[in-house]
Amino acid sequence: MTDIKTQFLQNTPADIAKAAAIIQAGGVVAVPTETVYGLAADAGNEAAVNRIFAAKGRPNNHPLIIHIYDMSQLKQLASNIPEQCHLLAEAFWPGPLTVLLEKSSMVLDAVTGGLPTVGIRMPDHPILKALLAQGDLYVAAPSANPHKQLSPTTAQQVYNELSGKIDAVIDGGACQVGLESTIIDLTQVSQNESAKILRAGPITRAQLSLALNSPVNGYQAHEHQVPGNIEQHYQPKGTLQIVDTQQIIAALNDWPSCTACLWYSDEVLRQIRVNDTKHINKTQFVHMSATKSMYAKALYDSLYKLDQNNISTIWVEKPPQTEEWADVNDRLIRASA
Repeated sequence: MTDIKTQFLQNTPADIAKAAAIIQAGGVVAVPTETVYGLAADAGNEAAVNRIFAAKGRPNNHPLIIHIYDMSQLKQLASNIPEQCHLLAEAFWPGPLTVLLEKSSMVLDAVTGGLPTVGIRMPDHPILKALLAQGDLYVAAPSANPHKQLSPTTAQQVYNELSGKIDAVIDGGACQVGLESTIIDLTQVSQNESAKILRAGPITRAQLSLALNSPVNGYQAHEHQVPGNIEQHYQPKGTLQIVDTQQIIAALNDWPSCTACLWYSDEVLRQIRVNDTKHINKTQFVHMSATKSMYAKALYDSLYKLDQNNISTIWVEKPPQTEEWADVNDRLIRASA
């Protein structure tokens, strides 16, 4: 691919209009969402969709999520839409939930990787909502990262990794959620089967079950060909290892060279305070929040900054193994594979 002059656009009406025009003309624009930055292209333009795969270096048989701004677009893109979809849309849209449905005839195979299903989401970011509404667009938009690497949560991260491969980046600030959306499969509910989570995300199984007033099956990692559901993904350039709290504590007084650590627990904090740890480079010893939403928001950004410092090994204190933390644990497992 010939290098492209990538524009860095701002959050202004003129630049939002420019981004919409680029997409309408078949271009690819990195856009902010509340989860992570995505690479947006006109989902009805096969050549534009294929440019997403080229920019990411991603295999063309991997499905992409379509982002919409209005419920009328859902009816155009999906067939056999069950009532459960409307219940979830009422509860969580716009927001970090993707529903998997049977696709309509107007959805390109290039978007779905040849599958008969399509993932659809209504994002909750003012810039992207304005862009889609202005251009009367619906866009295919996977995360704006090179294949298998960390998802970006700032415009500058996208520009650093994909400048010369896409037409523009529009700066919407740091993403508020920080991890990719929950994906729920609704294709079998008409046969009285339970809805099923295909990718863990910010919206939990308990929240989904409450909205549907029925059980929801938890996901099985790597079972389905859905966005992000491959064994090795979301990976920093350094080797990531998930380690127990006691392993970190045992190493504090003889910290391995070129090793960084993401930690969150009070136990580690107490040991840092009582031990002589002046030899530890604090820029490589990252204190993460014990609150799951704050941890998730900071995770990719923290790993990205360690990459910029050429850290060869990253230890991550094993997070809580609860349903609330399922998306964090899922991303870390894939990052360490």
